[in-house]
Amino acid sequence: MDLLSLILWPLKWAVELILVGWHSLFSALGLPPEEGLTWVLSIVGLVLVVRALLIPLFVKQIKNQRRMMEVAPQLKKIQDKYKGKKDQFSREAMSRETMELYKKTGTNPLGSCLPLLVQMPIFFALFSVLNDSQTGKSGVGPLNEELSEQFGSSSLFGFAPLHMSFSSAMNAPGGPEVGVMIVAAIMVVLMTASQFITQLQIVSKNISDETKASPMFKQQRILLYILPFVFLFSGFAFPLGVMFYWLVSNIWTMVQQFIIIRNMPMPGTEAAKEREERLARKGKLKPAESAAGDTLVVEEKKPSQRQQPVGKNRAKKAAPKNPAVAAPKNPATTGPKNPSAPASKNPATAPKSTAPAATSGTPQAPAAKAQPEAGTASKNDGK
Repeated sequence: MDLLSLILWPLKWAVELILVGWHSLFSALGLPPEEGLTWVLSIVGLVLVVRALLIPLFVKQIKNQRRMMEVAPQLKKIQDKYKGKKDQFSREAMSRETMELYKKTGTNPLGSCLPLLVQMPIFFALFSVLNDSQTGKSGVGPLNEELSEQFGSSSLFGFAPLHMSFSSAMNAPGGPEVGVMIVAAIMVVLMTASQFITQLQIVSKNISDETKASPMFKQQRILLYILPFVFLFSGFAFPLGVMFYWLVSNIWTMVQQFIIIRNMPMPGTEAAKEREERLARKGKLKPAESAAGDTLVVEEKKPSQRQQPVGKNRAKKAAPKNPAVAAPKNPATTGPKNPSAPASKNPATAPKSTAPAATSGTPQAPAAKAQPEAGTASKNDGK
């Protein structure tokens, strides 16, 4: 057993288990076990199981795509910062800042390819199962020799064996099998078209204008037209059974993307505006959703300066400088000066006023009480 067979062994076992399970179900429902329709429906069941298991990865892919679109303007700033700088130091600095941005925002440039990368081993496992069944060899799991012969001899539409491809039909020993080639060509075109439509609806409707100006969008648009040619030429080498799996899987993805774009579009995109119009016509548009996609410029309020706490010593020093709390200088509130009382100038005998602060022209009672005290002090000095 070579290394590839060793790696594919658990996947082949799982593929055989799912295929045989669906085949047994359809046979129990009355479909002929040896008919190609039964095995084609079993392949459809395999697609349903695999894609259902990949839903968490698809949700992660959607979130990653949205984060990538959100950081696209920041990526453009980094690229503009090092635009025209082709020295090694600048290239390394740009790469370092880009990776730091990815790490900070939790984005992964390869996250969008994760579901496809996970499905590729399943393609090869199904391809290996079809090749083994062509020779009537039993599989590594539940696909015994009898089921393997049925699977290997099953045909699509009664004349296109599932194990044959466009290239093998063209190079058949008895001459080209035109019917198989036509079916294979139609399936390749449908498979490529479904892949192209899926990517086109993302690029045309679910990307904001700001993201469309970024270099990342230009790369994605190039891939939009290159990938169909890759699928077109590679599809001619795959068996009909694998292409049927691929076609059904692409249709699943296309419908899934349509539902996501229609109901949960990216903010600021054409799809988001269309959704707002639909909700507005039905009267279901919420105020929070009506502003979706619009760029609002909100003037932030400047934070008021926080008043620092003042200690007792600082408060005493600052008190005389404040006219609102300083003692009044109106002589009417402090009593008349007695020219015969020099003791009033003596700090040892001068009374300490305990009167609170008062406004000018409004004498308080404690201030008036200070007059007899001053007179008493003068008599004592006279003695």
